[in-house]
Amino acid sequence: MTIDNNDLLNSILESLDRVRYIRPEDIPNIDLYMDQITTFMDSRLHSSARNPGEDKILTKTMINNYAKNNLLPPPVKKKYSKEHVLLLIFIYYYKGILSISDIQTLLGPVTDKFFHNGERFNLESIYREAFSMEEKQMQALKEDVRKKFQAAQETFQEAPKEDADFLRKFAFICALSFDVYLKKLMIEKMIDELNHSRKAEARKKEKNKE
Repeated sequence: MTIDNNDLLNSILESLDRVRYIRPEDIPNIDLYMDQITTFMDSRLHSSARNPGEDKILTKTMINNYAKNNLLPPPVKKKYSKEHVLLLIFIYYYKGILSISDIQTLLGPVTDKFFHNGERFNLESIYREAFSMEEKQMQALKEDVRKKFQAAQETFQEAPKEDADFLRKFAFICALSFDVYLKKLMIEKMIDELNHSRKAEARKKEKNKE
């Protein structure tokens, strides 16, 4: 690898270090107006945006669309609770890879049973548990990225010298893309199964009423 490629790999790994999940204790315990939520989300997640300072993490239109599509329970007197914010964080991470209907399938049961349920095990408990795997996943991801990068540097040995660097970067992007593609297929398969099970359960309940 050349020095430039080392710099590229280091830059990619450093960008992963900037990805930070929002801890529940970082979220205000008071209800927030929509403007306050968009400001809060931007302040916490802007560093992971493609164009920090330009890309909008969350807008009023997005929040209204999530509510319209039953992804987000309605606010109370135009104010959103801490649990609303937790749902918005889940949606933020899902929306880049899943359709609205898939997010509904995934979050619907969670919202129905655990949103403002008044129990000790609630939506915050689920959020904490789900994101507790973050650190171990990040280390494994970094190692996987290094391996894919190294493998890409060994490709296109016979390519014209002036094209070799671009083609190796192309190979690296292909490897990452294929990984994302396969994981997306697995996620969609699991969501389809969840959706099928839920519909089957609903049909069973309807039949028992007859």
